[in-house]
Amino acid sequence: MRKQVDIIQSDPEVPAGVFEALLSEWQVPFRILRPDLGEALPANAAAVIVLGGVMGVHDEARHPFLRAVKEFMGRVLAAGTPLFGICLGGQLLADVAGGVVSSNRCGERGLVAVGLTAAGAADPLFAGINERFQAFQWHNDSFTIPPGAAHLASSSVCPGQAFRFGNAWGVQFHPEVDSSIVASWSRRNPAQIQLTDEFAAAEAAHRALARQLLANFLATAGMRFS
Repeated sequence: MRKQVDIIQSDPEVPAGVFEALLSEWQVPFRILRPDLGEALPANAAAVIVLGGVMGVHDEARHPFLRAVKEFMGRVLAAGTPLFGICLGGQLLADVAGGVVSSNRCGERGLVAVGLTAAGAADPLFAGINERFQAFQWHNDSFTIPPGAAHLASSSVCPGQAFRFGNAWGVQFHPEVDSSIVASWSRRNPAQIQLTDEFAAAEAAHRALARQLLANFLATAGMRFS
């Protein structure tokens, strides 16, 4: 049986987007799990992607399912299972690994220049990616790099853009978005037209970034794809 990717989606408005399309294109088995709807998380996994969400890491009182997600991610870390956390997913990973997640700090919207550190340039997740690239951001909160983790990327506003902790990676930016997701998130933003137009102009390059990141992550998990 081929290995399967478990995608943890915590918010109906934050889907897997381009990642889901690529996994389907590459015929990589995957399933989308919705703990926010009461779906149970698996006891074991081969590879895990944790998506973003409007809630914050510390919002367990309003969103009790976050406790189950954190416990699951702790088990994944302990097992050494490849894990890729995006935005809230990266913040949850930082929290579980001992970092600090702060509300309303270092927020960013839209396309932002991200630069790799020396460790990032040498890390397998960023293989084949330029040391400076444009990535779509949509966050108010941010994380510090957990103790013992490798700092992989930063932006001018938000130093914590990417890190590696064991066999797990957390990123603050959103490689998985497409134009429809960006339009949905931007619809109540005063800069809606600018945000959507800028992304439309850069979407081909952003999809290439998503393709390379996902391919690199699957390779770390020993997953075959074409």
